Amino acid sequence: MARGRKWLGRPLVIGVLVAAVAGAGLGLYWFQPWKLWQDETVREALPSVVTPASTPPPAGAPSASSSPPRPRTLADGELISHEHATSGRVLLVRLADGSHVVRLEDLDTSNGPDLRVLLTDAPVKEGRAGRHVFDDGAHVSLGKLKGNKGSQNYTVPADVDLSRYTSVSIWCDRFDVSFGAAELARV
Repeated sequence: MARGRKWLGRPLVIGVLVAAVAGAGLGLYWFQPWKLWQDETVREALPSVVTPASTPPPAGAPSASSSPPRPRTLADGELISHEHATSGRVLLVRLADGSHVVRLEDLDTSNGPDLRVLLTDAPVKEGRAGRHVFDDGAHVSLGKLKGNKGSQNYTVPADVDLSRYTSVSIWCDRFDVSFGAAELARV
């Protein structure tokens, strides 16, 4: 028993134990493995623009019966799996006010430490060939993934030229890997 205490009291052993505990803590922070078992579900409706109430036309004047413009889907695609099983649908939608959103519908993927939604010019490839390509060319980060399940919207900045981008990726920024991606087909 005294021999074990003698080893534990040595500075080298104490240093190794401290380094091991610190390394384990940093590893847990970096990988965040508990997120694989935590789901975050988001259920957002497609944004709509509220038009201000107008005053009624003067008596005898013709009434304008035209309906306000509605959101229009410009492109869509189905998500395929890369690093993690991923499914759902991606829509590129022009809203009534002329702004654009990328909408993820019925998304189902794993949670991760630093997931983002990228609008990219990279082709969507199946398997290992498609896991690391989405940050190589032109891409725009639309923000952090709001939840790994459900339907959610991401505003496209007004200065983005949508003709340059052909795909959307659920991208893990920490490990530079795509969880899943969809090719956007114009409709």
